[in-house]
Amino acid sequence: MDLKSTFKMALVSLKVNKMRSILTSLGVIIGVSSVIIMLAVGEGASQKIAKDMESMGSNLLMINSAAATSGGVRMGRGTKPTLTLKDAEAIKKECQGLSGVAPTSKETQQLTYGNQNWSTSVTGTNNEYIYIRDWEILYGRNFYKEELKNSSKVAIIGNTVASELFGDVNPVNKTIRIGNVPFKIIGLLKPKGQNGMGQDEDDIVFIPILTAQKKVFGSSFPGTVNMITVKAANDNILNDVEQQINEIIRRRHRIGVNGLDDFEVRNLAQMQETIKSSARTMSILLGAIASVSLMVGGIGIMNIMLVSVTERTKEIGIRMAIGATTFDIRLQFLIESLLLSLFGGLIGVIIGILGSLLIQMLTGTSIFITGFSIIISIGFSAFIGITFGFYPAWRASLLNPIEALRYE
Repeated sequence: MDLKSTFKMALVSLKVNKMRSILTSLGVIIGVSSVIIMLAVGEGASQKIAKDMESMGSNLLMINSAAATSGGVRMGRGTKPTLTLKDAEAIKKECQGLSGVAPTSKETQQLTYGNQNWSTSVTGTNNEYIYIRDWEILYGRNFYKEELKNSSKVAIIGNTVASELFGDVNPVNKTIRIGNVPFKIIGLLKPKGQNGMGQDEDDIVFIPILTAQKKVFGSSFPGTVNMITVKAANDNILNDVEQQINEIIRRRHRIGVNGLDDFEVRNLAQMQETIKSSARTMSILLGAIASVSLMVGGIGIMNIMLVSVTERTKEIGIRMAIGATTFDIRLQFLIESLLLSLFGGLIGVIIGILGSLLIQMLTGTSIFITGFSIIISIGFSAFIGITFGFYPAWRASLLNPIEALRYE
């Protein structure tokens, strides 16, 4: 008997028992839809994290000053002013392979414009910081070198600050007060949204670093900064740049061979890769958990097919009596099992896609359905059908034709 005839007989057998076929496929349907949804949620989370990481900038090194100690308690990075503007200048001058260096100091300040006020983070920095952190200026311009050098009272603000103080009005060339000091707005940043930690990246104000130190923050340690941000020319030389920075600052701070660093260099690329790797691992774990239900569905197919062999013993005997070979019987049951799995897989893919979209709509969770997840789900369901259908097919092919014809 040829393959086409065997396929037709398998299809007819499934149509005759529609309800049983649907119930048999139910486990695969649930399993495939679960895999699709889990992988979509996991991949969505991975892409969201990657996007958040990219919004922070690429090829970055963050140099933090030391942690102060009070009563034996360490206060955290940046609490002891060990980094200076001259450190940043030395790094820019001596370090090879840089595309930007920006010293920063940050404080929360009260902003006012007319009868509107808003409390936000004010960052004193230079004109390279916006480029280093991949911000874009929507309206206006960046700081001029003369403004940085002369401690000019100019500011660049984020979209959230603009909305709170000015509503829909373009804030460029307007004057706000930071604390009690008037500042002219020279630029409005393009919106970025929230980062991975839920912080609003548009709730920010940039002013020249010298202006911040002399006229706004009132630093007790003139010339010191909380952090220096460095951008390498490319990711291939990031580790080399990190080593150069360590050597430059240790030499400037007169730290001996066995001395403890009074600063910390953080490689943001390594942090980003670690977080992305964790997200990928979580996505794989979710898919693996969901695939367990596929295994359960396969066991269900095997059980129903074994029952089917018993119910159709006389049918198998008749087929053998009129010339069907052991291979024909085995092939028919394998095709039935495969069709059940593929049918369940296709329905599961549709339900999985709809379920993922529903989750996104109801919860706002970022989801991303990949072609790979669909292909792997269908492929795995076919594998389940063949694997768990083999034993029932093998059992059916071993029936004795005479005994099968006598079976009641």
